[in-house]
Amino acid sequence: MILHALSIWFLCLHLVTVLLLRRSPDMLGICVCLCAVFSHVLSQEAEEPVSYTCTEGYEYDRVREQCRDVDECALLEDACKGGMQCINHFGGYLCLPKSAVIYISKDGEPVPMPDPVPPLPNKSPSFFNPPLSVRTYIDECATGRHTCGPEQTCYNTRGSYTCQCPLGYQRSGDHCVDRDECALTHYCMHRCVNTQGSYYCECNAGHKLASNNHSCVDVNECDVQSPCQHHCYNLIGSFLCQCDQGYELAQDAVSCQDIDECSFSSYMCQYQCINSPGSYSCECPDGYQLQGNRLCQDINECETGTHNCQDDEMCWNYYGGFRCYPRNPCEAPYTKTSENRCICRSQTECQGLPPSIVYKYMSIQAERTVPADIFQIQATNIYANTHNTFRIKAGNEGGEFFLRRSSNVSAMLVLTKPLSGPREYVVDLEMVTHHLTMNYRSSSLLRLTVIVGPYAF
Repeated sequence: MILHALSIWFLCLHLVTVLLLRRSPDMLGICVCLCAVFSHVLSQEAEEPVSYTCTEGYEYDRVREQCRDVDECALLEDACKGGMQCINHFGGYLCLPKSAVIYISKDGEPVPMPDPVPPLPNKSPSFFNPPLSVRTYIDECATGRHTCGPEQTCYNTRGSYTCQCPLGYQRSGDHCVDRDECALTHYCMHRCVNTQGSYYCECNAGHKLASNNHSCVDVNECDVQSPCQHHCYNLIGSFLCQCDQGYELAQDAVSCQDIDECSFSSYMCQYQCINSPGSYSCECPDGYQLQGNRLCQDINECETGTHNCQDDEMCWNYYGGFRCYPRNPCEAPYTKTSENRCICRSQTECQGLPPSIVYKYMSIQAERTVPADIFQIQATNIYANTHNTFRIKAGNEGGEFFLRRSSNVSAMLVLTKPLSGPREYVVDLEMVTHHLTMNYRSSSLLRLTVIVGPYAF
């Protein structure tokens, strides 16, 4: 703006100089007037807008160009609490009882007056009939000219009075009765208990009152009292107990009692289940060792060296134990030719006896499922034009076994009855060979010792 004004002045001075040189007085006067006008216009800076600020509780009215009162009662929702009524006031608002008698006067309007009080004796009438501008109001509460009950409190108002009940009570005619706060609104989060002139809040089980005496917060029972025997988990309004492995909750839902795993099933252990606090274990009988957690495995005492057989005895392991047999099983008139084989060399002494006896041993579990193939007998020498037959010669008095012929040179011993142990069976299996061309018959004997263990494993 200043630079623009200077440029105008420089232009005016230039014109004045030119006109002076040309000696034109008329144009000189016009030029001087125009320069004066331009300088006056440019000297007027742009006026800034004017802002007005009102005190709190007022706002500026641009139409009337003055501050006007803000009606907070219309703007604020539920401005007054506790059943009070909102009365707008200059620059603010008041919260007054709904039973209060309120007189609001506007500019130019007279204030309504209560009924005139009769004059007291011996007083000048002019004192009780003053002009309206100097009229005096009587304090009924102070003079006792009120009808409030003994339990009510008198409050003087402009031209009248009001009777109010103590906090927690409400008017019922001329008396004060208890106000049931619990029926009026939801003061409490869970339960509201009304009392005379007041109330209090209660919380459901597992909660407690907060510091405001209205809200309810969860109680962490696990931290407060440790009700569970083993593990406690807090829940909203409650708690949950859990037990260690091997235990279960008792009927009181907090104590833990041992679980008898052995009572669940007889298959928990192969032999014997031993219950213990929080657990169980399996045991095996003598001659067995625990395999894994529940199975029992036979101990081979002959391999581990835990037997008591003599040097001239052979150790034979069976399920659950061992037995000692003579290394030379041959009895007269038989002699030992190889391991477990005995032959009779004297024809006179062996008359009616099998020429050879082979000794074999085997072990089976007790109560084995039947029928079951348990042992195969087979001819060691095969001759042409021969026919072999097989039979059980001895040791099958109870009918526990059956010999099934498989071929011309073999047969299978079949178990037909479950056997209980420990027990030893000696079964003589005979193979009779018929020579078809020479009409000759010979026989050989296999003496099988079957040892039945004491258990089914």
